[in-house]
Amino acid sequence: MNSIDAVNENIPIFIRISEGIKDHILMGDVKEGEKLISTTQLSKEFDINIATVNKGVNVLVSEGIVYKKRGIGMFIAEGAVDKLIKERRAQFKEKYIVAALDEAKRLRYTIEELQQMVSGVYNAE
Repeated sequence: MNSIDAVNENIPIFIRISEGIKDHILMGDVKEGEKLISTTQLSKEFDINIATVNKGVNVLVSEGIVYKKRGIGMFIAEGAVDKLIKERRAQFKEKYIVAALDEAKRLRYTIEELQQMVSGVYNAE
């Protein structure tokens, strides 16, 4: 782990920490069942107060993304990836699709035109 999303500094650091860890899980940097980097290491790596790091990790614990093994550390929960994909897909729909379709309707795009546009962009990658 080497980055905490600094794009939106209005978001509390502990939330950015939890979202950054979620990103690493989704990218496959850390797999289900594997040990998460320690909160002490995260604190040192990002020069962030350990209480803030703990708060961010505890968000993940409360969401069932990671779990604690007393005296051993934090581990990625089984099913975490599926849970994160479901969460992010819902966010994606609300944040991007709904807004894009609202604008598309104002611009009087047909569903066929939108499908063709999306297909073209998607396949261009």
